[in-house]
Amino acid sequence: MLYPSLDPNERFRDRRQSSRRRKRRRRAVVAGILLLAVLALAGGMTLAGKGGKAGAGAGTQAASHAPATLQVAARPRPLPVEVRGVHVTAALASIPGKLAEYEALTKYGLNTIELDVKDEGGEIGFNPSGVALARKTGAVRDYYDPHKVAREMHRKGIYLIGRVVVFQDPYLARARPDMAIRRPDGSIWATSAGLEWVNPYDRRVWDYAVSVAASAARAGFDEIMLDYVRFPSDGDVGAAVYPGRTSVPKGRLVANFAAYARQRLAPLGVRVSTALFGLSATRDMGIGQVPRWISRHVDQVHPMSYPALYGGGELGIASPSAEPGETVFRTLIDFKREIRGSGAQLVPWVQDWSYRPEQVMQQIRAARLQGAKGFLLWNASGIYTKSALAPPS
Repeated sequence: MLYPSLDPNERFRDRRQSSRRRKRRRRAVVAGILLLAVLALAGGMTLAGKGGKAGAGAGTQAASHAPATLQVAARPRPLPVEVRGVHVTAALASIPGKLAEYEALTKYGLNTIELDVKDEGGEIGFNPSGVALARKTGAVRDYYDPHKVAREMHRKGIYLIGRVVVFQDPYLARARPDMAIRRPDGSIWATSAGLEWVNPYDRRVWDYAVSVAASAARAGFDEIMLDYVRFPSDGDVGAAVYPGRTSVPKGRLVANFAAYARQRLAPLGVRVSTALFGLSATRDMGIGQVPRWISRHVDQVHPMSYPALYGGGELGIASPSAEPGETVFRTLIDFKREIRGSGAQLVPWVQDWSYRPEQVMQQIRAARLQGAKGFLLWNASGIYTKSALAPPS
C-alpha cells in the first residue's frame, strides 16, 4: 500500500495537493520561458548571446562566439494586403521635407516606401553601426537617420523596405582592390559606365553588404531588398577576372548568397527579398540570376519588369515598350512558373517614367491579374503617378 498510515480520504486529498503542486511548477517554468522570450524579443538578443554569425572579417564588429543553440527573433511587421509603394533615393530623403511628401501619398493609397540604404554608386545613406569598413571606404553619407525614419514610417502605417545594392560597389572596389573584380592586367574591372564591381566569390564582400543591411534591420526597416545580386551584364564582361573563383556555377553562387543573407537577417525580424531582371525567369541571362533557386531563400521576389528594358521580340511581343501591360503580364507568367512551391511572393517593379498614367495602370492591372502581392513604382527622379497608388476598386 502506497500510503499505509492514511485513510482513503486523506490519500485522495494528498494526491490532489501533489497534482496541484506539479501544475504550479509547470506553469512557473512556462512563464519563465515566455518571460525570457519577451525580453529577448524586446532587446533584439538571442538566448545564447548577442550578435549574429561572424563573417569573413570585412570590417564588422566581432561577433559573439557563444553557441547559438536557440534564437528568439522578432517577427516582421505585417505585410500590407496589397503592397503599393514607391522608390526613394537616399539623396532625395536628405532634402528637408521630402520624405514627408512621400509619406503624404498615403492619402492616394500608398502603404509602402522603398528607401535606398546602399545604392548603385556604393553610397550608404547613414553611418551603419558596426561596419567600420564602410567609413574607411568613404561610402558613408549623412542623408537620414534610419531609426527616426523607421519610427516615422511606422507611425504613419507605412511598410519600409531598405534597398541594398550588393555587387556593384565602386567605393568598396576602389578602397579594397583585393575584393574587386579585376582585369587580366590586375587593374580593377569596371562597366562601360565606369562603375566598379566587387567579387561575388569573395565572402568578405558578402559579409560587408549583409552587415550594412543588418544595421538597417536593427534600425527598424521591415524588409531588406537585395539588388544587383548578380554578375555584371554590361561592359567587357569577357575580360572580368574573379580572384578565388571556384567551380560553383554562377546561379548557385548567387542563390547561396541569398541563403547566407537570410540566415543573418531573418533573426533580426525583417523580411528578405531580391530584385531580379525581368527576363531572368524567361531565359538564362548569364548573370547568375535563377529565380527558381533564389526564391527558396527569400520572402519576396521583385521582378524588374520595366517594358523599356526589353528588346523587340522578347516574350513574343514585337515592341514590349509599346505594350506595357502585356509585357508585365507575360513576365509574371514566367516568374510564377519558376518560383512555384518556394513560398516567395511576387511584387514587381512597375515603370513609372516615359509613360502616361493609363500605361502605368496597364502594368498594375496586369500584376493584379497575375495575383501579385502588390507593386512598386520606379522613377529615378522620384516623381510618381499618384492615381496609380489607389487600391483596386
